[in-house]
Amino acid sequence: MRVVATGDLSLEPQLAAHAADMFEVLSDSAIYEYENEPPSSPAWLTDRYTRLESRQSADASQQWLNWVIRLPDGTLAGYVQATIYSDARAAIAYVLGSRYWGQGLARCAVRAMIRELAAHHGVRSFSAVLKRNNYRSTGLLERLGFAPATAARCIELDTETDELAYVLERAEDLLE
Repeated sequence: MRVVATGDLSLEPQLAAHAADMFEVLSDSAIYEYENEPPSSPAWLTDRYTRLESRQSADASQQWLNWVIRLPDGTLAGYVQATIYSDARAAIAYVLGSRYWGQGLARCAVRAMIRELAAHHGVRSFSAVLKRNNYRSTGLLERLGFAPATAARCIELDTETDELAYVLERAEDLLE
């Protein structure tokens, strides 16, 4: 993994050393409107990030690539992540602190990650699964060129009844 720089932010490979600053970002209750919950402690997050530094699943069948989003002033705004499968597919996810919503940062960060994955990791197809009511993520994915997944693809992605799946089959469109 490498640092991915854009004009508005940079993506740094996530390390255990980021846990203290990310704990503050991830303690924002607004992030959890639709699912999950904040990390229980900085120590818990440090342990999690330490495990993720392997960059792969226990059986080595998946690559786990995680980046923190660093703003030009040095603060961390959130993260982007991808699970890469052997067939050139990636499932992506992203989280930004609510104070950074509506500024185009998520779009910039996710686009940079997709470009990095396509150009340097051979990924050709992307998917994202989100809660049905998460209109911010729906809008972001559509602005990036993702489309709703077919019913068959939703089954393949193990989408639950309260979730939507979006796919981007032509990552090269974002490489321009």
